[in-house]
Amino acid sequence: MQDIFNIQEYLEQVKTYINGVCKGREPWEIILITLLTISACYLVNRIISNLLALATLKPQAGIVSAPMEPKSQYGVEADGVADQPVEEAGMTPEVIQKFQDKAILLTYEHKKHDKSVPEDLLKPEQIRQFQTLASHPQYGVADQPVEEAGMTPEVIQKQYGVADQPVEEAGMTSEVIQKLEDKAFLLTHERKKPDKSVPEDLLKPGQIHQFQTLASHPGLHSASVPGILSMDVCPTDTSKILTGGNDKNAAIFNKDTEQVITILKGHTKKVTSVIYHPEEDTVITASPDSMIRIWHVPTSQTIQAIKAHEGGVTGLSLHATGDYLLSTSTDEHWAFSDLRTGRVLTKEGDTTNPHSLTTAQFHPDGLIFGTGTSDSLIKIWDLKERANVANFPGHSGPISAIAFSENGYYLATSADDSVVKLWDLRKQKNFKTLTLDEAYEVKSLCFDQSGTYLAVAGSDIRIYLCTQWENLKTFTDHTALATGVRFGQHAHFVASVSMDRTLKIYGM
Repeated sequence: MQDIFNIQEYLEQVKTYINGVCKGREPWEIILITLLTISACYLVNRIISNLLALATLKPQAGIVSAPMEPKSQYGVEADGVADQPVEEAGMTPEVIQKFQDKAILLTYEHKKHDKSVPEDLLKPEQIRQFQTLASHPQYGVADQPVEEAGMTPEVIQKQYGVADQPVEEAGMTSEVIQKLEDKAFLLTHERKKPDKSVPEDLLKPGQIHQFQTLASHPGLHSASVPGILSMDVCPTDTSKILTGGNDKNAAIFNKDTEQVITILKGHTKKVTSVIYHPEEDTVITASPDSMIRIWHVPTSQTIQAIKAHEGGVTGLSLHATGDYLLSTSTDEHWAFSDLRTGRVLTKEGDTTNPHSLTTAQFHPDGLIFGTGTSDSLIKIWDLKERANVANFPGHSGPISAIAFSENGYYLATSADDSVVKLWDLRKQKNFKTLTLDEAYEVKSLCFDQSGTYLAVAGSDIRIYLCTQWENLKTFTDHTALATGVRFGQHAHFVASVSMDRTLKIYGM
């Protein structure tokens, strides 16, 4: 057990981390970061000490472990787990980033000008008047051992609560707004780092130009009701691809094993919008049946069914916190819902010029978002104020797709007019228009994670190099309208879906 933790090496890593983080910072920032790091080290030390103490307990002390049957978890047999000491993982970039993010948030909170003692805090004289109100010696303690039930579909639905009825608005509480502001602050700080650069593993334009069709998969959805209408790629495991079909089902497919992982059944109409959660084994789907469904992938069960709209749901976007969902509908409203509780926090529409909303997308920082309308307008909304703060006219026909660039400066939009427009959000104007072929239909737009490339799906699949807006590659393999397109990590592949019922993969 002693070999698991090399204290000398760990201290060296902590020292290196502090030196790196504190370089060029103010003295009070250095003190704060050092205190946070020392606290983390103390916590790690306590955990290790407890583990060592447990490992050295003797059977004579009367502590005997009951024999346990080996159980399979996440596909790994218990018998295959080695009893050898685990090699030290070290201070990974993810761990260091977590420390830095927390330090930035604490610094931000500390420097707030309006930071004061809460109004609801009890006064000292009120504390002196405290009395014993209740005593609970055995509350909630069962005398009999409870048999482990596991996460059955019934347990999941009971725990999360599936509500098919319209949900009353819960309101945007100060806690929700604070959470949104904190996340926006972190993301803005990360984006404006002076040393931020394009990832080294990002494929070069010349490599994108060499892309070919690597695979075509027609068997994800029913042949009797052909057509795939939407797609997303799992951000943490890009081998997993989520699709929504005309057959009322969603499917999760592994492109590496070429196997369907699961089919998600529950909608009563076609599935037109899908999202793969970036941090959890959860996916989100929406349909003209007016329902938004949150699915637990391992059990293929609905854990939340959100009825945020009276009309069909036309667009979905997940907030950067991973906790909130934006949706649009033919009922002329957008809704902001809590993913965990299934509650609609707020629902708004444009009362001055009401039209059906056709699509939705959060800005990368999460405090503003865009919606498309059936009357050719792109509307920019302030989430906290729930107000329409800007409008972008210029298209003709209903807006079919919108996409924000990774840096948050640009917005790509399309409609039934065979063009893609690029908007500068800082100047609030159209700075570039990509004119496509006559009668070209655009159904999906997507920037890669670095904002270097823009993919267009519709009459065909096109990849553009941003800034120069050069068409690097065009794929014409689909035999019907392409309805969705996404990049893999660092643009190592591109995936598209179509009304021809196929999922196609492009790469080198």
